[in-house]
Amino acid sequence: MLVRLLYASRAAQPVTAEETLRILRQSKANNPTHGITGVLCCSDSIYLQVLEGGRSAVNRLYNRIVTDPRHKDVELLSYQQIGERRFAGWSMGQVNLSRLNPGLLLKYSATAALDPFAVSGEVSLALLDELAATASIVGQA
Repeated sequence: MLVRLLYASRAAQPVTAEETLRILRQSKANNPTHGITGVLCCSDSIYLQVLEGGRSAVNRLYNRIVTDPRHKDVELLSYQQIGERRFAGWSMGQVNLSRLNPGLLLKYSATAALDPFAVSGEVSLALLDELAATASIVGQA
């Protein structure tokens, strides 16, 4: 059974480009073995990530994230059984923040800042869908 899990968290420490790159490299190395695909968006001190794959594998990964000291205020935004993946092309894609149009953020929230804590999981997933459609997600598997 496939599931899609969407969560948001705040970074416990300021997020550097090097740390984000390390997370992406680790994800790309480990996720294919476990059948997990998804997308990571990191803006300022906020993580927004969608994970897709088998229920057990996704649950195990999410439980590791919840206890990871790099994260605080981890909040589950959406969890659903799915018939097919939306982000199958990425072992872990990354939102290219340099291509992120502030107007796109305004389409989905009250401000031009990424704040998944202020919107529903459905809205955050719609934003990620649009980012995928506009080639704002990089890092093909």
